Amino acid sequence: MTPPPAPPPTPPPAPAPAGDDLPVRYLADVALVCDADFTVVDHPALDVAGDGRITHVGPAADAPPLPDDASVRRLAGLVMPGLVNTHAHTPMTLVRGAGDGLPLLRWLHEAMFPREARMTDDDIAWGTTLGAAELLRAGVTTTCEMYAWEQALIDAGRAAGIRLVVCPSVIKLDGLDGSGWLDRRLDEVAAVHRREHDPDGTVTVGFGPHSVYNLGPGACAETAAAAADLDALLHIHVAETRTEGADVEAAHGGASTVRILADAGVFDGRVLAAHCVWLSDDDIATLAERAVAVAHCPVSNMKLGSGTARVPEMAAAGITVGLATDGPASNDNLDLWEEVKLAPLLARVTAHDPTVLGAADAVSMATRGGAAALGLDVGTLEPGRWADFIRIDTDDAAFVPVTSPDELVAHVAWSGSGRRVADVWVAGRQVVSDGTCTTVDESEARAQVQKRAERLATG
Repeated sequence: MTPPPAPPPTPPPAPAPAGDDLPVRYLADVALVCDADFTVVDHPALDVAGDGRITHVGPAADAPPLPDDASVRRLAGLVMPGLVNTHAHTPMTLVRGAGDGLPLLRWLHEAMFPREARMTDDDIAWGTTLGAAELLRAGVTTTCEMYAWEQALIDAGRAAGIRLVVCPSVIKLDGLDGSGWLDRRLDEVAAVHRREHDPDGTVTVGFGPHSVYNLGPGACAETAAAAADLDALLHIHVAETRTEGADVEAAHGGASTVRILADAGVFDGRVLAAHCVWLSDDDIATLAERAVAVAHCPVSNMKLGSGTARVPEMAAAGITVGLATDGPASNDNLDLWEEVKLAPLLARVTAHDPTVLGAADAVSMATRGGAAALGLDVGTLEPGRWADFIRIDTDDAAFVPVTSPDELVAHVAWSGSGRRVADVWVAGRQVVSDGTCTTVDESEARAQVQKRAERLATG
């Protein structure tokens, strides 16, 4: 929802520490590089420069000489890229649990929209702060956010130290008629892009038109044109439920949502489509032809009874697919490891085929695939990429035995969990240590969200 103007938010807890500006070599037991070959490196050295980018990864025995000012850290367990969440509404920690059991449109109109109408920038700051800590502790180092109150979201996420792709929502609210509101909103989002978009930092900015059923094809096309003018990502909900677009589709001679958006030019730029549950073969071909990436939200889709996305068919068509939690009110947590496990399980039980979507495929979607969908230099432990990485404690029965690299990958996919993530770095800066988010006072954040949620629920 688009809020009325509000005063600047009260700042959440202290910003992330500056981190080391000197090179560091990390020595671990094993590394999952998550490159195209899904390389597994035993006893690796991972070198990170002072600017937060990776300069080397490989066997420690073959590592290049260290600069004189470098330090060495020993990490027990496994290192791998941080997970990439390709679709979220993280401030909705404020409404977690509300409207449980309702179908999507009733859930939105009866439970979500009334509470969101009462939100303030301060609410968003605290909801984002709590959610960012939850994400980071789960090893999620990047999140793509579609929400309003974008400045409060950006400020809080940056303070927590998480990498953000922020796509401020463009949504038509009751009472908004004519085109003036859309022009104003697009100007607002463009201003946020000019002010905050920084590919060399931890915040990038796109545009987030809600959906064709909310905005109509014309407003979606105008939003896409505004995004294209800035070479910005366009992030939109597409075909989440079977019936959501019935009126629009009927008005266009029965054409599908995907076809309507394609014909309107919405897919002509950089596009990430969330959900994409109800797609025909022609729809999949259209998305592939237009190089539209997809954010797959299996837990949310199951919780809301939306359906099962055709991920194997999308992948076979060459569509880039990332994994996503959706919001904490439709999941209801932000632990992307659940998606890593459930995405292939859902695909396999639907196809009655255990060969559909392997363990490496699932981990790739949560790392390299998500990074590609967002156009970011993360998702793999390769030189030149940002040092967004995590350490997993493998001193656990779930990671025994390992007699081959494939078994290790299987353990990560099927037994991975935020509870096993010990340490987390974003751009070379440590933000989680021994399972504790060091950038957020979580006790205070929980108390603030509880207090604010009570007000939002009662008016």
